[in-house]
Amino acid sequence: MSPEGSVRSPFVQGLRERGWVPGQNVRVETLHSEGKADRLVELAAELVRRQVDVIWCPGPPSAVAAARATRTIPIVFWGVAFPVELGLVASLGRPGGNVTGVAHSAGPEIVTKLVEFVKVVAPSTARLAGLYEDSSIQKVSGEPFRPSEFFEPALRQFGIELRRFAVATHEDLDRVFTQIRAWPADAIVALGDPATWRERQRIVDFANRYRLPGIFGMKDFVLAGGLLSYGPDIAETLRGSTSYIDRILKGAKAFELPVEQPTRFELVVNLKTAKALGLVIPQSILLRADHAIE
Repeated sequence: MSPEGSVRSPFVQGLRERGWVPGQNVRVETLHSEGKADRLVELAAELVRRQVDVIWCPGPPSAVAAARATRTIPIVFWGVAFPVELGLVASLGRPGGNVTGVAHSAGPEIVTKLVEFVKVVAPSTARLAGLYEDSSIQKVSGEPFRPSEFFEPALRQFGIELRRFAVATHEDLDRVFTQIRAWPADAIVALGDPATWRERQRIVDFANRYRLPGIFGMKDFVLAGGLLSYGPDIAETLRGSTSYIDRILKGAKAFELPVEQPTRFELVVNLKTAKALGLVIPQSILLRADHAIE
């Protein structure tokens, strides 16, 4: 529904690159949920009432809310890791309805990759705390969506026990942090959905304070002091999502436009954080890293 914070600039840049200048030949109406998941249904209904030409949705919660609100207005999502599993599209190649966009990963195997990095940089890890946005764990059909099932193959392979901790609001984190310490977890992983992305500084600060290696699906967490991230180039995928808006405004139908998967993934390591945690990053990781923060 709206680009916020650091995502707005590449979004607007992508529109301009395709000849759409907000305020001149296109009007961008921005609606914010302000971090309150229960507002998404109301906001989606409002956009339908306004009869907008395209609805752009960053992240699973807003995409699911929009898909429930309309089956006619084209919807373009960005930053959704499991669009097929969530019921947003029938398949990546043939979306089959009014929804398409840019996936956050090249498939569920991104989860396996993150768990692999946990084991490589912190081999003694036996208990892994997974932080996720509670509001995003729901399919378009209304059924619960349990992403933990995608962790299972990796967990069995590496002998790690995962415990999932839901985050829906700012206030949830204090409770979650207490639970993680009481368990206790050996490391933290988060894909970077909207709720955890908004709270990335608190999550990173908590992990570092209690010497928990943090492995994340978005570079922003490492820039905030997290240990390691592996995920798509966010600016690139944001600009890519505007190509769907461009084509739809020029007459294309959503069902004609296959879902795009990221082709470039960034591995970012924070060496300063590694030193503070007493970890030595293997040479194999350093050689692969796109960026090393010292």
